[in-house]
Amino acid sequence: MKALRVPKLILCLILAAASALSAAGCAVQVSGTDLMAGVTPRAVTAAGELSAKNGKTVDFAVRLFRASDESGKNTLVSPLSVMSALAMTANGAEDETLRQMEDVLGMTAEELNLYLYSYKKSLPSGEKYKLGLANSIWLKEGGDFRANEDFLQTNADYYGADIYEAPFDSRTCRDINEWVKKKTDGMIPNILDEIPEEAVMYLVNALSFEAEWDKIYETDDVRDGKFKKEDGTEQDVEFMYCTEWKYLEDEKATGFLKYYSGGKYAFAALLPNEGVTVSEYVASLDGESLYRMLSAPENTSVLTAIPKFEVEYGAEMSDILAGMGMPDAFDPEHASFGRLGSASGNLYINRVLHRTFISVGEKGTKAGAATVVEIAAEGGYFVGDEEPKRVYLDRPFVYMLIDCQNSVPFFIGTLADAACT
Repeated sequence: MKALRVPKLILCLILAAASALSAAGCAVQVSGTDLMAGVTPRAVTAAGELSAKNGKTVDFAVRLFRASDESGKNTLVSPLSVMSALAMTANGAEDETLRQMEDVLGMTAEELNLYLYSYKKSLPSGEKYKLGLANSIWLKEGGDFRANEDFLQTNADYYGADIYEAPFDSRTCRDINEWVKKKTDGMIPNILDEIPEEAVMYLVNALSFEAEWDKIYETDDVRDGKFKKEDGTEQDVEFMYCTEWKYLEDEKATGFLKYYSGGKYAFAALLPNEGVTVSEYVASLDGESLYRMLSAPENTSVLTAIPKFEVEYGAEMSDILAGMGMPDAFDPEHASFGRLGSASGNLYINRVLHRTFISVGEKGTKAGAATVVEIAAEGGYFVGDEEPKRVYLDRPFVYMLIDCQNSVPFFIGTLADAACT
């Protein structure tokens, strides 16, 4: 494979013209070279079969969620964002490192490429709902690191990745944060704290979701109430009351779906039964049963109450992912990323940074997520006659944002503390 080497440009490139306006209205500028300028990604001819892989995606979502859960704390992860960033990285992995990454993600690198390409193409958008995904790769200019052309081309083809070569100084750190802020509509204002000397590449995914409820809550639907934490503490919270028509139930929880405008996306909630903690319920979840439940909710009336809440979450996921079964990727001695590029020292994953945000209110929901993989070089409607169900989310619960066509959660979290907003 040929190594990519591009001369350093002096001028800053203005990216993506009018569509590159940030939430503050300023164009994002990168202090480096746009390697995709004038390059057209190759067409992907084969369409992926989503239904055969959706269950595996839900299984990864549940395993990541279980591994991230902390008892008594709010948790919010975007499995789709993490999977996208790791799938791009897997295109550079080899041998045992690749095998471990594929086992954790549930598909081969080739299957992931086609699945995520097809999944993104399938996502609906409308005037009152949208789910956006964006990817980028940042390479350190100068030094002895060289990225493989095939690796970059594959990620451009399947992930539409923007690719930049930059000096990896404080300005580059600001550029990456500004790119993430723009692609998440301002919901994730920064994700990278600093760029360590050994860093040679960043693979970044950004996700943004915004949707209006299918039925917006009116003033009379919102009333004060009490949210009871697992330690018995009661918190004053505003609850939004409504009758929904899609009921969820398993052996340890009851819940419901609440649709956003157009019915393409939904808020899914699962309230553990009395005597079952959220962490106990999360530990009992498995991908297959959750996928079945989300795919076939019961058509019946459900009296519901959702607390208004806003959550920000951040984690460095190296230990989580290593514990899920891919330790070699983080080991400077054992990592094998020969297809990614070359450097004087062995390439490995130094950090996986993940940040999320969600706001749930009367009109709808806004949510954003970003995932950064840091590569370093070693040393370098139905009405029934029965009594309506009742699910009031007035104590800790699990919630998800799902796309209804595939029944795949692209956000999954727990609300253990309604006052931490």
